[in-house]
Amino acid sequence: MTKTLKVILTSLCFSASVNATTQADFDKYVQKLKSEALAKGYEQSLVESAFATAKFKKKVIKADKTQPEIVETLETYLPKRVPDWKIKRARKLYKENKELLDQIERDFGVQGRFIIALWGLESSFGRVQGGYPVISALVTLAFDGRREALYKRQLWAALDILRDGHIGLDKFNGSWAGAMGQTQFMPTSFNAYAVDYNKDGRKDIWTTKEDAFASIANYLKSVGWNNNLTWGRQVKLPDGFSENYVLKRGTKNHSQWLEFFANSERSLADWQTLGVRRTDGTDLPNVSISAALVMPDDINGRMYLAYDNYKALMNWNRSYYFVTSVGYLSDRIGYPKI
Repeated sequence: MTKTLKVILTSLCFSASVNATTQADFDKYVQKLKSEALAKGYEQSLVESAFATAKFKKKVIKADKTQPEIVETLETYLPKRVPDWKIKRARKLYKENKELLDQIERDFGVQGRFIIALWGLESSFGRVQGGYPVISALVTLAFDGRREALYKRQLWAALDILRDGHIGLDKFNGSWAGAMGQTQFMPTSFNAYAVDYNKDGRKDIWTTKEDAFASIANYLKSVGWNNNLTWGRQVKLPDGFSENYVLKRGTKNHSQWLEFFANSERSLADWQTLGVRRTDGTDLPNVSISAALVMPDDINGRMYLAYDNYKALMNWNRSYYFVTSVGYLSDRIGYPKI
């Protein structure tokens, strides 16, 4: 036997041993979760059927631990996140669903172009919803231990969804992190914001467009959306503009970010006085609106005046790049007029 072959065989034996240990620990953890679920009052039949499907998913752990290596800027991010084909499809689907979107806007006070933008960016208009079994993904992430409390909370919420009959266990799939359906709601968000808009007894964000659209609108409405405003606008700064006016970066959580937002907020008239202009150099709108100045990259990158609805979008996903992509796509849906 060659030295190389010995090394390979030794490595394989070690890997098999580690995998066996991990699986044994995972099985014990599943039993622990079952006991906790029963103690919380879930029916035994639900607990047995749900956890019988729980499998340890290595790919989930790998996806959770993998960090992007490519350094992005908005200049590289936006064309990839919102390519021309997505803009064209968004405008087409907005037109096709205009009657439904108008009705939802009347009911929830959220413009249809933002619903389509979020739909397009979260699940590529419902086509990419994820193929991971939600229960297995959440149990695996809880078992990993780094954010056990978070994923156990999502797991109990997932059991609520199954208990209430919104989807069958065999179709209960989502992303590696447990985000689900055309809206990519986490289970707790589903329980808080999902809507049975077509009144069929199920909040079906997986296959029912009416429920998915209304659920997006209900989420935004619930976190303070203002139908009289847009999201913000890209602006141009004068030479020598002080970064002290810009919303601070590196916030610890959403609450701190809101505090920093308030500190940066000024009226459009005040921003006009400070030399801030539209990207074409013309004056800012002469309207009574307050806005914070957002810097997704650095002082040499794109700059945005963020209105109150920007805060609602940051509640959905606290990422400047994501929110900018939603705003950009919504603008391209709305203008020129369809």
